[in-house]
Amino acid sequence: MNFSRKKRAPLEVSLTPMIDVVFLLLIFFMVTTTFNQQSSIKINLPEANGEETENTEKMIMLIISSEGLYFITDDKGDTHQLVNNKAKTLKLALIKFSGKNRTIPFIISADGHTPHQAVITAIDIAAQLGFSRVTFATKTIPKS
Repeated sequence: MNFSRKKRAPLEVSLTPMIDVVFLLLIFFMVTTTFNQQSSIKINLPEANGEETENTEKMIMLIISSEGLYFITDDKGDTHQLVNNKAKTLKLALIKFSGKNRTIPFIISADGHTPHQAVITAIDIAAQLGFSRVTFATKTIPKS
């Protein structure tokens, strides 16, 4: 009688399936994560009571800093600073970013200490170009 045991092959842990699962989880979390649009421009918005507007896909946001500098955020979320704060430069930039569509939302986000002339210039240019949906960004007053 032969009672000797058969020799088994040594056990190996294959890392390939585990790496595949980790990559699938990584892809899943990358696809399902939402990203907040954050700006590097510090704006202290004025306070007001109001309702939040609907978020549409395409819009133009004009950010006016406390020094009166203009920044335009396009529909992709990229912020572009204008070379100067003249009305002609702002007009050309708005024509470039809006194309022929003047019905897209045009949001003016001005700092609370922005010179009034910079805001009035932006409103005047928007009116000259025929923007029909001009709004102002504000922060809501916390309810007590």
